[in-house]
Amino acid sequence: MEEDKLKTFEELGVEPQLLQAIEELGFEHPMPIQEMVIPHLLHEDGDVVGLAQTGTGKTAAFGLPMLQRIDRDNDRTQALIIAPTRELCLQIAGDLADFAKYLGNVRVLPVYGGSSIDSQIRALKKGVQVIVATPGRLIDLIKRGVVHLDDVHTVILDEADEMLNMGFVDDINEILSHVPEERKMLMFSATMPKEIAEIAKRFMHDPVEFVAGNRNEGSKNVKHIYYMVKANDKYLALKRIADNNPNIYGIIFCRTRRETQEIADKLIADGYNADCLHGDLSQAQRDLAMRKFRDHVTQLLVATDVAARGLDVDDLTHVINYGLPDDDAVYTHRSGRTGRANKTGVSIAIIHSREKGHLRRIEKKIGKTFEYRPVPTPEHIIEKQLYNLADRLERVQVDEQQIDKYLPGVRKKLEWLSEEDLLKRVLSLEFNRLLKYYQDMPDIDLNAKDGKQGRERGEGRQRERGDKNRRTAEKGYERIMVNIGKSEGFFPGNLMETINRNITGKKPDIGRIDLLPGYTLFDVRSDDAQRVVRALKNADFFGRRLYAEIAQPDKDYGDAGDAAGKGFKKKKDKKDKKEKKGKKGAAAAAKKPKYNGNYDIFMKKKK
Repeated sequence: MEEDKLKTFEELGVEPQLLQAIEELGFEHPMPIQEMVIPHLLHEDGDVVGLAQTGTGKTAAFGLPMLQRIDRDNDRTQALIIAPTRELCLQIAGDLADFAKYLGNVRVLPVYGGSSIDSQIRALKKGVQVIVATPGRLIDLIKRGVVHLDDVHTVILDEADEMLNMGFVDDINEILSHVPEERKMLMFSATMPKEIAEIAKRFMHDPVEFVAGNRNEGSKNVKHIYYMVKANDKYLALKRIADNNPNIYGIIFCRTRRETQEIADKLIADGYNADCLHGDLSQAQRDLAMRKFRDHVTQLLVATDVAARGLDVDDLTHVINYGLPDDDAVYTHRSGRTGRANKTGVSIAIIHSREKGHLRRIEKKIGKTFEYRPVPTPEHIIEKQLYNLADRLERVQVDEQQIDKYLPGVRKKLEWLSEEDLLKRVLSLEFNRLLKYYQDMPDIDLNAKDGKQGRERGEGRQRERGDKNRRTAEKGYERIMVNIGKSEGFFPGNLMETINRNITGKKPDIGRIDLLPGYTLFDVRSDDAQRVVRALKNADFFGRRLYAEIAQPDKDYGDAGDAAGKGFKKKKDKKDKKEKKGKKGAAAAAKKPKYNGNYDIFMKKKK
C-alpha cells in the first residue's frame, strides 16, 4: 500500500527514452532529492542549490533533466558539469552516458588531467553536447581554443564544498566568465558551510534551495561508533575491528599519503585483503585499485580523502576513520559513503582520549551521537569468526551429483573420527592461525580493567613468539635480512622496487615480508636467495647503503641499521664511544638528515 503512493519518474516528467534507460539500470522510484529537483529543472527557470549526502542520487537529479533539455541536432556544447577530481569526473560521465543510451545523437565527454589531451581535443572537434570536466584541464582546453561555451545553457558544480577545500574558486570564476550570463546554474553539495553560501551568492541568481534531510546532517542509515585506545594501539584496534566483521567491505580513511601507504602495507603483510589509494600513486595504479575495489576483489581500501573522491560504491558495510579529519565537514563526506541506496552502514572512529573533544564537535555538526563500543576481545572475535564459518557451511551449495561419487572413499578414510573430532578438525583448518595470533593477547580498550598490565605481559610473550616465527622461512624459501626498516620510510613496495632495480634476469619470487623499525626480514625462493643477497649488498636507498644476508635464527639484529657492506659493527663500550666521538662528532651526527619517507624534504635537508 505504501509503495503505491510512491511517485514514478514518469510522473516527474522524464521522457520515454530516458525512462527506458533508467529502468534497465534498476531505477524504480525517485529518491527524495530527485523527486524535488527533477520537476523544478524541467518546468521552472532559475538556479538551484541541492544539499544532499553522497550516494543519494544527485547525478540522476541533475543529469536526467539536463539531458532532456539537450538539442540533439546541435553538436555544440550545451551543458557543462564541473567536478573536483578525475575519479568523480569519470563516474558522472559514465552515469550520464548510461542515462543517454536511447537518446540517439547525444555525446558526453569527460575531460581531465592525467590523460592524453590530444585524444580529448580530437573528440571535442567532432562535437560534444555535454562536457564533464575537472577545472584545470578545462581551462587549458579553453585557452587552446578547442572548448567553446557560447551555447551552454546549464552549468553544474558537483561536490562544491570539496572544490572549495581544494582551492578551485578562482578556476571556477575563470570558467564561468566564458559561459553566457543567462545560463541555468546548479550547485550540489553534501554540506553548506558559509563559504559555499558565498559562492552561491557570487555566481548564482536567486537560487532555490532543495535539502534532502537537514543541513550538514549525517545519513539516517548510518550508525556512528567510536572505539577508544592508546594512540600506539590504533593499528591493533583496526585489525580487531576487521576480524570482528568477517564480511566487512569498507574504506579506511587516513590523514596523510604516507600513513595510508604504511597502513595498507601492514594489513597486506598481516594477511588481509587490502589495497591503498593516494595521490603518490600513478593514475594507472589508482584506476586499478579502484576497479579491484568496485569489483569486490579488494575487501579493505585504505585511502586519503582526496583520492577517494568519486569512488561511488553502493554496498559498503563500513567506513573506518583511522584518524579524524581536521575539517569536521569532511567526516560527513566520509560517513556518507556507506548507508547508501537505502542500505544501512557503519561509520567507525578509532580515537585516543585527547580526541574526545573533536568527536563531540563532529556529533554537533552532523546531529548524531556516536555510540561507544569496547574494542572486541580475542574471545569475542574468535567466537564471531566461528559462527561466521558455521553460517557459510549452512549456506554452501552442494552439487550432490558431483560430490556423491567421492563420498565413499572420503568416508572410509575418516571413519575412525567421531563427529566431534571431525568438526574440530574442520574448524582448526580455518582458525589455527587466528587462534595462535590471539593466544594470550590482552584487552586493548582504554577503559578495560587491568588493560596495561595485561598488555605488557601478553605483548611480551607475543613479541617473543613473533620474533622467533619471523626468523623461520616458509617451506622452499630462505629468510633474508636487509639492514633498513619502516622507521626510515622503507616499506614492501620499496623492497620490491629495490630488488627489481638491482637484479638482472628473471625476477625472484618474494614471499612473506616482515617490517621492523631497524631492519626487514623477507622470504625468497631458496634457489634465488644468494642472487638476491648479492643484489642487495651495497645497493642504495636514497643515499643509504644496504647490507643483506641469510637470516640466522639466533643472531641479534638489534644493530642491523648500522650494517654496511662489511657486516655489523661491534658494540662498543659507552665510555670509549663517547671519548672517541667528542663534542664535534656528536653535533655533526645530530645534524645529519635522516630519511623519513619524503624524498623532497630529505634532499632539501641534505643540501
